[in-house]
Amino acid sequence: MANLDRLEAVIREAPAHHSGAPGGVVLKRARVVAIDHDRGFLTVLENRLRRLEAELIVVERPVAVEALTALRPSAVVVDPTLFEGQGIVWLERLHTTLPLLPALVCTAPVSVAERVRGLRAGADDWIAKPCHPEEVVARLEAVLRRKGEGGSQREAEPLRAGELEIRPDRYQAYVRGVSLDLTRREYELLELLASANGRVLEREEIYSRLWGYVMVRGDRSVDVFVRKVRQKLRAASPGWRYIHTHFGVGYRFAAEPLAEFQPGPPTRSQERAKITS
Repeated sequence: MANLDRLEAVIREAPAHHSGAPGGVVLKRARVVAIDHDRGFLTVLENRLRRLEAELIVVERPVAVEALTALRPSAVVVDPTLFEGQGIVWLERLHTTLPLLPALVCTAPVSVAERVRGLRAGADDWIAKPCHPEEVVARLEAVLRRKGEGGSQREAEPLRAGELEIRPDRYQAYVRGVSLDLTRREYELLELLASANGRVLEREEIYSRLWGYVMVRGDRSVDVFVRKVRQKLRAASPGWRYIHTHFGVGYRFAAEPLAEFQPGPPTRSQERAKITS
C-alpha cells in the first residue's frame, strides 16, 4: 500500500494536461482494455485515465481476441504471462485480426529475444514491470497518436435520421439542434443501434458490446437503458419513432414518422437553438 500511495502522490503532483495538449486530446473518451491481474497497478492506472476522461476495462483472465472485439477498445494493455506460454501467439492473432488496434505489453522483465519476438508479433510497445502507470499513459498516448486512434479522434460522419442527428465526434445526439443530454452508456446504446443499418440486434449482443460481458439470464439492463433513451427521444421528437422492439429477440433502429402526430408549438429550448444557430 505504501508503494501505491507514493504512485498516487506522484500523479497528483504531476502537471495536468492542458485542454489543447496532445495527451489530453488523444486519450479523452478512449476505452483502454487492460488484461492483467496486478490490482495495485490497475487501480492507479484507472485513476489516472479517469482524470483524462478515458475509461479502463479490466480483464483479469485470458480472453479470446474475438471476445475482445466486443469491447470496442481504443487500445490494449496486456501482460502475456496470463496466457500461460501462449502470449506471443495471442499477440500475433490480435495483430492479424485487429491490425489498427494499439497493443502495449506490460509484463515482468524478459530476455531481449523475447521482447523482439513480441514486438515482431504485433506489440506496439513493451514495458518491463515494475513500471509507473504514468509512463504507461504516456506510451499509450504516443502509440495512439502514431496509429491515429483514440476516443476523441473519431472521424465518423454525423448520422442523421428523422429529426435526430448523432455526432460521434461529440459523443452526443441532437434533435433539431437541441442536445438529448444522454449519458455515456445511453449514447453508446443509441449509436450502436443506429449504426446497425436497420439490423435487429439481439439483447445478448447489445449487452456484450456495451458492458463487455456475457449477459446473465434475467438481466434487464439493456431493456432499462432502451427505455431511458426512448423517453428522451419521445420528449424531444414526439412525431417520430426511432427504436423498435422485436419481442423475444432484441431491438432495431429506424426513423419512422407517426402519421397521427400533430405538432405543437416549439419548446423554449428549441426556440433558443434556432436563434443561436
